[in-house]
Amino acid sequence: MPFINNKYSSLYICLSLIIVTGMVYWQVGQFEFLDWDDELYVTDNKNVQAGLTVKSIGWAFTTLHATNWHPLTWLSHMLDVQLFGLDSGWHHITNVIFHIASSLLLFLLLRRMTGGLWQSAFVAAMFALHPLHVESVAWVAERKDVLSAFFGMLTLYSYALYSERPGISRYLLVVLCFVLGLMSKPMLVTLPFLLLMLDYWPLRRFSGRPLRHLIYEKIPLLMLTIASCVITYIAQSRGGAVTDTSGVSVHGEGHAVTFYIGMGERISNALVSYISYLGKTFYPQELIFFYPFRDIVPGWQVAASGLLIVILSALAVLLIKRAPYLFVGWFWFVGTLVPVIGLVQVGWQSMADRYTYIPLIGIFIIIAWGVPDLLGHWKRSKAVLTAAMVVTVLVSMVLTSQQVAHWRNRMALYEHALKIAPEVGFVQFKVGSALVEQGRLEESQKYFREALRLQPYNIRARYNLGLALFQQNKFKLAIEQFSELIRIFPSFEPAQRRLNMAQAMLNRIEAQAVSNNPVMMHMQQGMALEKQGRFDVAVEAYKQALQQDQELVGAHQRLGLIFHQLRRIDEAVYHYSALVRLQPKSAGAHYNLGLALVDQGQVEKAIEHYRHALGIKPDFAEVHNNLGVALFRLESTQAAIDSFKAALRIRPDYVQAKTNLDKVLAENFRIIQPR
Repeated sequence: MPFINNKYSSLYICLSLIIVTGMVYWQVGQFEFLDWDDELYVTDNKNVQAGLTVKSIGWAFTTLHATNWHPLTWLSHMLDVQLFGLDSGWHHITNVIFHIASSLLLFLLLRRMTGGLWQSAFVAAMFALHPLHVESVAWVAERKDVLSAFFGMLTLYSYALYSERPGISRYLLVVLCFVLGLMSKPMLVTLPFLLLMLDYWPLRRFSGRPLRHLIYEKIPLLMLTIASCVITYIAQSRGGAVTDTSGVSVHGEGHAVTFYIGMGERISNALVSYISYLGKTFYPQELIFFYPFRDIVPGWQVAASGLLIVILSALAVLLIKRAPYLFVGWFWFVGTLVPVIGLVQVGWQSMADRYTYIPLIGIFIIIAWGVPDLLGHWKRSKAVLTAAMVVTVLVSMVLTSQQVAHWRNRMALYEHALKIAPEVGFVQFKVGSALVEQGRLEESQKYFREALRLQPYNIRARYNLGLALFQQNKFKLAIEQFSELIRIFPSFEPAQRRLNMAQAMLNRIEAQAVSNNPVMMHMQQGMALEKQGRFDVAVEAYKQALQQDQELVGAHQRLGLIFHQLRRIDEAVYHYSALVRLQPKSAGAHYNLGLALVDQGQVEKAIEHYRHALGIKPDFAEVHNNLGVALFRLESTQAAIDSFKAALRIRPDYVQAKTNLDKVLAENFRIIQPR
């Protein structure tokens, strides 16, 4: 880029980088902590809040907390607490300081390695100002990202010095910086391969040196890479962050379902993610804090993405002599993304803006050296490049400033995501949780229910919905949520404790009501007699309650269940029908009536009520199973198969539905019909 060059140019560029980056990120000094991992790293972490003590430092080097081993990250958070307490603004500013320092180092090392002043300045400016990098800088929990990048830049700069005059002391400096980077975040594990590419260009160390010598030189770094990978895998596996490929149930990130991702799905997601990252690099819009894993990736997208990656890779290899920056830049991007592209799936996101923090440097290198190369000796190239660089920097500043503002607090972040991705259940859940923190309990329930509609087995959304209802003294509704949660995830102890508390509160309220209400007195008597197995006497108590109130839902429900259990089917149908009349929008009422009608021989009417139940609650797995049984009795075999499959899609571990499906497929007429 043929701009003005003088002995002060580097100084002016460094000052400009500091000023423009500071202008964009100054606002973070007013930002709050988030409930999105900040609690793991700072706000709920007693070890970090203790500051720098012998005990906390020992903890930093021995813990696998937050499913990582990154002691330097812990120490940096502890130092922040030591200096600033829990003033969130200063914790954010520390991130910005590391980000600016990395930008300056990137400029200086590229300037030293390539001699290209303005190309290096452009790459550093894009690194400092690109909207995709906001997540790494404006999020306190991503201190590990900016810290590891800082030590990564120091490693590269030290290597540039070593390449100029090799020696043991300079090599040890490279190793030290690399170790510090890995101790901040293991994202740098591909750095030895990156150094080998830099040996080709721009360091040009391949000339006059055997390739094996350059490879041997990287062996100590490769050994550190392997050690870091092993430690990271152990940490993330123990923390439940690594998604299983064997079909074992994974109760992670708020879900309690059999959740596994095969290698085929991982590769598909990785290919599409590479192209998605490229798209967001050039059109950084609709950036949100969470992109869910793609359940189904269209085959054409996978094929097109794979083909494009192959073409670009082949082009980079073919032009390696003509345009070595293309080879280095492209494989810098591809290679440094490998640890986080999803081949080893960590968490349940498909991609994340923070993963591009170091990889995008490769794309910026291609642009910085490629565009002037394409323009060649065109007489207007200076003016065009000047204008393009200025416009690109200004546009990036505006877009990044806007993106930074979304991170000012949890509500701003989640509402922004909600506008872009309302179909993502986790986003709905986070909005609901933020509303609860503000005391807006009634409003939060809408978002929790929408999260559950999108993800019926999201245990955190169901638990938080139950808590919101509990805090509003809606104990019956809270009990429903906690009971359903325990059914899905029996070992979730907080739900059991809350269920017990809600039941105790409800019992106390009902006991007070019973003393003044003869209807409730009869109902309590009936339930007590039921527990004793004295069903005939319990029936009389419920009937006395109905004499007081003929539309008493609870009495009809208990009588229907008792008569059904005693095989007095006509009486069960009578009371279930009354229950449906009184509660036409109750899926359970229609379901129970359907069961009784089947036992009465009225299979077609039972099917009608099963379908009513599914219209109210489409994810009612038991209804799908029993609808399949009823349809099979009417010889609607294909419809029955579809119903059993629907039940299994909702509950993959539903043994009875699986058994029924297998028997139908085997044309075995012995069908299980559970109650």
